[in-house]
Amino acid sequence: MIDSLAEIDLSSILAQLNLPVVLRAVAIVLLGAIATRVVARGIGTMVERRMSAQEGMIARRLVLWILGSLIFMTVMRELGFRLDVLLGAAGVLTVALGFASQTSASNLISGLFLMAERPFVVGDLIQIDTSIGEVLSIDLLSVKLRTFDNLLVRVPNEEIIKKNIVNLTHFPIRRFDLQLRVPYGTDMEWLRVFLRDLAERNPVVMVEPEPLFVFQRYGDAGIEFQYSVWGQRQRYLELRNGFALQVEAELRAEGIEIPPPRRSIVGPSHEDPVAMRTLREET
Repeated sequence: MIDSLAEIDLSSILAQLNLPVVLRAVAIVLLGAIATRVVARGIGTMVERRMSAQEGMIARRLVLWILGSLIFMTVMRELGFRLDVLLGAAGVLTVALGFASQTSASNLISGLFLMAERPFVVGDLIQIDTSIGEVLSIDLLSVKLRTFDNLLVRVPNEEIIKKNIVNLTHFPIRRFDLQLRVPYGTDMEWLRVFLRDLAERNPVVMVEPEPLFVFQRYGDAGIEFQYSVWGQRQRYLELRNGFALQVEAELRAEGIEIPPPRRSIVGPSHEDPVAMRTLREET
């Protein structure tokens, strides 16, 4: 009985799907896909020129989703399916998927918050925990990064919302903090003037804001201090490498060697018999 009913329903559906209707549906799909891609690319490029790469990417995806949904409904209607039944089934399926995929729903909501808050945009260099890389895309479920060694890292949006994000390229200038140590007896006022003159002669170091000289402490191996300089964001790596090597070379030319840190190894006392016995057993 059930097999006969299934055969009747299948035969009725096949009878309705005649060849001209199927050909029209296929033509709608092909032409609609081409038109959707062209329109999405054009709108995305226009938005990207006027705003940013992130808004252009979002605009392209919105156009793809909207036009794709319209093409799907048009094809279903062309094939004889009732749209109200399809929409009702889609609503039930959406509710079922929502209960079955709570993590995806959380990532989706977190992605909307990220797009609205905009702590970073496509092209920024960010740090999330131990991952540092360039933002390739901000999707509804995850953010994709390209690390310095050309690896793709996918970070779920829910994890990003919960953690601290460091945007390394948000501001146009960055500060480089150089930790230095000089021997005791060094004229610190002369050293301050010497480093300031060195920074002024370096083409990567900015004059404003001016360099910062900060005393830290009297260490075991010498006087420790911090010398901070500012540079353009695009030339930060050149500043970090070039200025540090220049300071070391100029100090050595002036006869000032940077003393290495001192480490003391304290062993057990000979007067402690328990510690000496444990040391002999271990050796």
